[in-house]
Amino acid sequence: MRVSERGQVTIPKKLRDRYGMHHDVEVEMTATEGGILIRKRTSGEHPVDRIVGIFRVPGWSTDEYMKEIRGR
Repeated sequence: MRVSERGQVTIPKKLRDRYGMHHDVEVEMTATEGGILIRKRTSGEHPVDRIVGIFRVPGWSTDEYMKEIRGR
């Protein structure tokens, strides 16, 4: 693999597929003792965190909600 005149490198397709680095995925580069580490940039938010509380019923505990949806 070579670095182009403009400082670009091409990540081999096999590695892009393996690590989910598809078109428009942002990456971050970190200097390490052994060289440069390239990895997908994370948003810092877990996907589950985006939906927590969507179905929350004000004033109900989880147990009360489960009883209601189970018909007990």
